[in-house]
Parts: sequence; C-alpha cells; structure tokens
Amino acid sequence: MDILELESFLPYRLYRLADAVSREFSKVYKDRHGLTRPEWRTLSGLGQRGTMTATELGEQSAMHKTKVSRAVAELERRRWLVRTADENDRRVEHLALTKAGLAAYREMVPLAKAFERELLARLSVEERAAIVSGVAALEMALSQG
Repeated sequence: MDILELESFLPYRLYRLADAVSREFSKVYKDRHGLTRPEWRTLSGLGQRGTMTATELGEQSAMHKTKVSRAVAELERRRWLVRTADENDRRVEHLALTKAGLAAYREMVPLAKAFERELLARLSVEERAAIVSGVAALEMALSQG
C-alpha cells in the first residue's frame, strides 16, 4: 500500500507553516487587545478597506460566515465597529470601524509590520527572496487553475 508522508506533503507543510506563523502573530494582538484571530482579521480588513459587507470580509480573509459574524458582534460590543443597513437591500449591512476601532487598527499596523520584519530577518537575503517569489508563484498558479 502506498502511504502519504504528511511531513513531506507540500499542502500539509504549508498549512502547518501558515498556522504556526498565524499563532505566533496572534500573541501580538491577543496581548495588546485580547483579540481572537477572526477579530483581528475583521479589524485589519476594515482598517485596510474602510467599509465592507460581512460577505466581502469572509472572502477577503477566507473565514467562514459564522466566524465573521462572531467577530463582527464582538467588535461591535467593544464599540470598534458600526453596522449600516444597505439602502437598497435591507439584508445587507455595511461594516465600518469607529474612531476607537480605527485607533486600535492604527496602533496594530506598526506592530504587524515589525512582526513581519522580525520573521523575515530570521532568513538570509536569498531565502527571503525565494520565499516571496515562491509564494507569489503558487498564488498565481492557483488563481489560474
């Protein structure tokens, strides 16, 4: 019987790597603001884009709608987010950060960039170039097929 060695199977390795990096970074926003990963993704998505619907947030962050819904409810409870009903379709809500939510996002941006810099600093110049081009190549290949 042919077996699959997960430790050398690229999809498994990429999943484990992404999860490890995400968990490591989550310490930054968890320590600072007590945010969960979905809450951080929601905050950062709205911080970057301004106004979005829950559906757009889910697509952008690759989160299931229940996780988006819980994150939105928590950020709203903190008064970091407001919902506005769509004028043409009452089933759609537009989500945006409040001044307090935007302040939290702006505080986190330099911390996120520092985390990324420190992570990449563990690699040589050649390794950094290889990971950036390799990830871009995989993203391109998957978007085409």
